[in-house]
Amino acid sequence: MTPQALAEYLNNLVRERILFSTMIWGPPGIGKSSIVAQTAAAHDIGIIDLRLSQLAPTDLRGLPVAENGVARWYPPEFLPRDGAGILFLDELNLAAPVMQGMAQQLILDRKVGSYAVPDGWFIWAAGNRKEDRAAVFDMPAPLANRFVHLFVEPDFDSFKRYALAAGVHEQILAFLAFRPEMLHRLDPQQPAWPSPRSWMMAHRLHAAGLDIAPVVGLGAAQEFTAYLRLYKRLPDVDQILAGKGDRVQFPSEPSVRYAVVIGLALRAADAEQAYNGFRWLLDKASTEWIHLYGIDVMHAIRGKSKEEQRRLLAKTKDDPKLKRFMDDYAKTFTRIQAPK
Repeated sequence: MTPQALAEYLNNLVRERILFSTMIWGPPGIGKSSIVAQTAAAHDIGIIDLRLSQLAPTDLRGLPVAENGVARWYPPEFLPRDGAGILFLDELNLAAPVMQGMAQQLILDRKVGSYAVPDGWFIWAAGNRKEDRAAVFDMPAPLANRFVHLFVEPDFDSFKRYALAAGVHEQILAFLAFRPEMLHRLDPQQPAWPSPRSWMMAHRLHAAGLDIAPVVGLGAAQEFTAYLRLYKRLPDVDQILAGKGDRVQFPSEPSVRYAVVIGLALRAADAEQAYNGFRWLLDKASTEWIHLYGIDVMHAIRGKSKEEQRRLLAKTKDDPKLKRFMDDYAKTFTRIQAPK
């Protein structure tokens, strides 16, 4: 499944209070841990990130303390006592088999020793696969059989949706829109390689004027640098957003077109500018580029202001030509609802 589909699945588990233990599989750097944290934040519940690979068996079971001639196990302080949240066993299969065995009772029976997981807590885990060259241990079959297993793969549309709302640098997004295969390219021979996580780091470095090769690798950085030369041929995006783009032509080169559409979506500061971008594309570009801009600008505007998103949707309904276009793509755009 895509990261976006994973987020929707996890949100439904919380919404429906389905407490099945859940294991999330996927390559490193695609945002598994971030999606779990975002799910907890979206539902205003707690999260405890527990790395079993860094614990000894006694750390999880607790310590024996004598009481009236009987040894009682005192559980560790990092396990939840009350409330609601997600007990997240990240990088579960990095833990040695003995620790995975200790976790088996926690995952199956929701308890370990004398400790019991409170009813409001979900038990989720995540791990990399052997083909990702991660130093993982095999998961014992009895433990694996106690999980709901979710398999997630990198997906540019899911990354772009998040990146638009997060304000990721337009040049990085334009490059990845043109070369989506560069979003995730694991190279076990190199310490730095491109992934959604490393591109988010690259955004910060690039915005500061620093080389991005240390986080995405030399090959990806060289391709990105070559792509930046296209910006010398970029039309005046700010003029278009100001409603003065009548004489500005839509570029013929596909790579520059991606840069223009992403630039319009990210630089639109309010509903008026976003609407001007729509009007210019309706007059100058073909349907697929208007469609791409529509999805991107709705996400970008929503990330800046819910009120501006409402205003933009209202303006599109008041423009007959734009309304016809929106109606033609209603199935796509209805996924991007105005906030209530």
